[in-house]
Amino acid sequence: MSSPLSWWRNPWRRPWILGVVTVGYLAWSLLPVLVAVLFSFNAGRSRVTWQGFSMRWYYGDPLRSVWHDSSLHTALTHTLWLGVLATAITIPLGVAMALGLDRWRGRVPAGANLAVLVSFVLPEILMAVSLLFVATVLVTPLQLGTSGQVIGLVTYQLSYPVVIVRARLLTIGRDYEEAAVDLGASPFGAVWRVLLKMLFPAIFASAVLVFADVIDDFIIVRYLSGDSSTEPVSVKVYNTARAAPTPALNALTTLLLVASLVAVTVGFLAYRWFTRGEKGATLDVFAGEA
Repeated sequence: MSSPLSWWRNPWRRPWILGVVTVGYLAWSLLPVLVAVLFSFNAGRSRVTWQGFSMRWYYGDPLRSVWHDSSLHTALTHTLWLGVLATAITIPLGVAMALGLDRWRGRVPAGANLAVLVSFVLPEILMAVSLLFVATVLVTPLQLGTSGQVIGLVTYQLSYPVVIVRARLLTIGRDYEEAAVDLGASPFGAVWRVLLKMLFPAIFASAVLVFADVIDDFIIVRYLSGDSSTEPVSVKVYNTARAAPTPALNALTTLLLVASLVAVTVGFLAYRWFTRGEKGATLDVFAGEA
């Protein structure tokens, strides 16, 4: 039997300290979520005392459930609509910008590349206040409400697909595209038929990241919301939690959590589909690209 000192000096010993830290972190981060999900099925109004299982706050309560409360229903549908719309606009723009920055040389693309990197460290509150100033003072197409929220979210999220797709472009290289041109394909055909198919894993990873980030965004959508009909779930929960909250808020956030999990699952399945035949197409690699 080895002594404690020899066990400590063994570099191949079981990393139980790191295991304890990992388990503690997972428990600390997941416990509040599990509690919120659990009390979304509470039969009573209490948010701290369990009173039995019920679907009351989803559709059973005729007045305050997510299904029957028009304000909660509107917040959920508006959030999902913002997520779909912002993702559908951000991803094509991000892919096009990544391809342009990968091929264009000079000071302008270098400056654009620097702006993309700076946007990662730019405080979101600064972006939201700036967009609010543009929407309320300057004469531009940016208006408060859904259109303003979508433009603000696309502006803030655009850097994610640019960086992820550019990283994929660096690993692919120019050999496949040049080979397609040598075989008779036009430059556009080589990009469309060869390069974009190889970029699909990064494109789907970007889409999942952007959608998941948009549906729980608070600052930009709060500053650029027009009236109550354009308040997403994050703003609705913030405004309601200070008044008389019910477990319906837990049900609302649980549905948002389900939407995020569905997006991640669909993105991972699409990633596995487009990377079939490639070694190492696992969930770890998908999470790394996202």
